[in-house]
Amino acid sequence: MKKIVIEIKWACIFTITMLSWMLLEKTLGWHEEQIANHWWLTLLFSPFAIFIYLLAIREKRRRVYDKKMTWLQGFISGVIISVFVALLSPAAQYITHNYITPEYFKNVIEYSVTNDLMTRTKANAYFNITNYMWQSAFGALGFGVITSVVVAFFTRKK
Repeated sequence: MKKIVIEIKWACIFTITMLSWMLLEKTLGWHEEQIANHWWLTLLFSPFAIFIYLLAIREKRRRVYDKKMTWLQGFISGVIISVFVALLSPAAQYITHNYITPEYFKNVIEYSVTNDLMTRTKANAYFNITNYMWQSAFGALGFGVITSVVVAFFTRKK
């Protein structure tokens, strides 16, 4: 357990940052009047996510590996962070859609149906809390592993 404390800490930091980002999105109207642009505006979170992984793996290198770390050690640390972020993401989705932006699903369904992007049946099936919990968990895992590959490359030191 002591060996993964850093990863757990940074997974919690990542989740809190993600919830803060959701609050920012809600405040800026990306879940309401700007919902048409929400899909690409959300991508603006990516640099913050990468930065968090960078800080986490650098801390792991500094505190655990005596300022020397191989790519594999950094990658494994990043994957562990990704697993914990994936485990926390359903709770983050629950908080987001029940407390931060409870009208999001209604708004995105209406937008999708009104603009002939989906039928109401398909929109209801796609835009719901259960589907988003699964998507966020698998998305966090996938994005986290890819981010770990790249960040570990830049944080390795002999």
